[in-house]
Amino acid sequence: MSESWKEMQTVNGADADGTGLAPVPDRRHEGELLERSGPGRTEVADLLARFGTGGGAGPGGEPPPGGADGAPPEGGAGWDLEGLAAAIAARTAPFLGGRRIGVDVDFFDAGATSVDAAGFAAALNRDLGLRLSLDDVFADARPRRLARLGLASATGAPHREPGDAAADEDESGDEGLDLVAADLARADRLPWTGPAAKAPPRRILLTGATGFLGGHLLLDLLRRGDAHVVCLVRAADARAGERRLGEALAGFRLPWSAEVRRRVTVLPGDIAEPRLGLGDDRWEELAREVDSIVSVAAAVDFLRGYPSLRRANVLGPLTLAELAATGPSKPLHHISSVAVFNEAGIASMGEDDPLARVDRLATGYDRSKWASEVALRRAREHGLTVTLMRPGAIGGHTLTGAHNPTDIGSGLLSAFSRFRKVPAFRAVNAAPVDWVSRVAAAVVYEPDGWGTTYNLTGRPNTLPDVLHDMRLGGMHVPVLGWEEWRAAFLAAMEADPVPELEFLARVLRNATAVKLVEATLLGPAATGERTEAFVARHGLPEPVRYGARAQLRTYERLAEAGLARLPGRDDPPYLSFHETLEGTLGPAGRVTDTVCSLSLTLSIAGMHQLVRERRVDVRGEMTCARLHPEPLTVESGDIVVRPEDGIPLRHGLRHPLLRYRLSLRDADGRGWWLEGVKTARARRDLWRQARTLAVEVGREGEPASLTGEVVVPAGGYVREQIDGIEVDPALPPPEQRLAKLMWLGWFFAQVGWGLLEPGLRAGAELLDLRRDVKDRRREIR
Repeated sequence: MSESWKEMQTVNGADADGTGLAPVPDRRHEGELLERSGPGRTEVADLLARFGTGGGAGPGGEPPPGGADGAPPEGGAGWDLEGLAAAIAARTAPFLGGRRIGVDVDFFDAGATSVDAAGFAAALNRDLGLRLSLDDVFADARPRRLARLGLASATGAPHREPGDAAADEDESGDEGLDLVAADLARADRLPWTGPAAKAPPRRILLTGATGFLGGHLLLDLLRRGDAHVVCLVRAADARAGERRLGEALAGFRLPWSAEVRRRVTVLPGDIAEPRLGLGDDRWEELAREVDSIVSVAAAVDFLRGYPSLRRANVLGPLTLAELAATGPSKPLHHISSVAVFNEAGIASMGEDDPLARVDRLATGYDRSKWASEVALRRAREHGLTVTLMRPGAIGGHTLTGAHNPTDIGSGLLSAFSRFRKVPAFRAVNAAPVDWVSRVAAAVVYEPDGWGTTYNLTGRPNTLPDVLHDMRLGGMHVPVLGWEEWRAAFLAAMEADPVPELEFLARVLRNATAVKLVEATLLGPAATGERTEAFVARHGLPEPVRYGARAQLRTYERLAEAGLARLPGRDDPPYLSFHETLEGTLGPAGRVTDTVCSLSLTLSIAGMHQLVRERRVDVRGEMTCARLHPEPLTVESGDIVVRPEDGIPLRHGLRHPLLRYRLSLRDADGRGWWLEGVKTARARRDLWRQARTLAVEVGREGEPASLTGEVVVPAGGYVREQIDGIEVDPALPPPEQRLAKLMWLGWFFAQVGWGLLEPGLRAGAELLDLRRDVKDRRREIR
């Protein structure tokens, strides 16, 4: 490593007071549930009411720095910069396991969470008399920088200590643009090297393996080739790192088996630290040991400013570039983002198109991804082989449904389904994690794909695509203007809070972060001709739209997690039809002598209900004089198609086709139950079997009092259940026809297979019987 590079890393990245960073518990989920700040300055009283602890005393319980009596100077007046910075640093200790950070170390880099930030801001205002907002903390949480803001708010002018102008590198320009320029200059000081050897890797260094994409990429790297993978994991030691990695993989429904562990080595370290937090010997050893580097780790937070994100998102990748140039030259594969295009009004987002102007990127996250990509492009000029891969929104796994619960894309999909409203947008550049991961792993292993740029965005979803998918799923949504939708969403969250969606509400309340969402939804569709060519060349799944079929398992998981809401009984029917049944019932075990009938309406809320549950909702009424002179109302009920996959629950040849379970109530308020089953047998009267329902009826909480059969009249079957199908009139005529065809195709396939099964079983048993006869004859001979 060059001395100038090492000096810059130490001065700008290390713990200034040498105390190190204390391990802290993972409170991210708690933070997402509790922290709710508006776009302006959060009221101190609100924070104090919600965060009663934290920051009241320094480490060890000593009184807070201040005047002689411990009281803070009013409004920050009377503090000098260094004294106030030290006092602010002391207030970090209660949130970081009792150990304070240095005055130039970012609070979030030390492991703080969103809820910590809220408590920290409240403590600064309460204990030190400052007037800092939560947005100030998110923008740049270094104590020295917060001290400058505090002094400026007290005096009404930017505060400068004599001789500190150079140190205040982030205060000039918009959102630290000078700091962006300084970080880009670091790339010009990288060592010069030659291109990497064009050979598949044998030992790969992977960062970010505990994250959503990184965890899936780890497994795909193991599947794609024979390489051993060294995972950089932030942990106290290797054992703790293995435990953290295993827990992360399990959370994404990924295996942490003995075979996976055999091919994975956990390396304790930190992407945000100089030399990854490694000693010189281990650094040099790692540079000789690995022959490929995959950079996935990043701090993803749309509220934090560039100064707060740069260590992980910019300096971290530059450290990996330094490692790639140390010893034998190694390819560096970096996961970037289409966020580098998040400029309002940008014309196109192709793999070789110009990036946005950094001064027009709204959030610190966008700028940090832009800076890391531009810096690594400069690293190419120093001879490094650098591959850039840009995903868009990363959707859930198409098979397991594993998803990132705090991903903006997942949050928006969940909000669309839960509140049944959609904003007008241009395109959503999203692809499922399994496709993104598989393509990225192939790029790492295939030398012919190195050294260039890929957009791993799949096929974009347009507004008509999303509306079509939601309608097919039984979700009929109005389209609102962007600001109208945002206001409606926030109002709905205020009226009926959904804790699992609070992270999205927090973003949409923030004036800066909301610009990122606007740029994401209103920007053009990303294109990826190079990616498509690579995929075709290597036999990978072609990019497809992340549509209803691919999202099905993810929607189910989102619903289980409380994020999304699938169509249900309370939604307007997607498709419905009538069924009339007539027959006779009588006391159990006696002659059926009472004419009874059922007039039912069968409906589904969406095709998901059929595909996953094979269930049809029922409402209507039953007329039977033995139960009550007046009709009984069906309060709730459903029909399950081919229950238990059509397997008889008791020995016999009667295979269940449809099972009815209804809850009824008579005019006097008494409750009744009805259970019925249509069965198939190995007989030729298939038409009657499909129409005949054997039923039992009883009082609520009592055994059956009536039994018998009711039958769908032959003349009414086609009229009611085929010609009489009604589809939601909100659907366009072509989609109405498609919905009807999908229902008929699915239902008749299920019933047809159910009617065929008994015959197949009878035939198999006849063959077995014939075989037994032959065996006995052989024995006699």
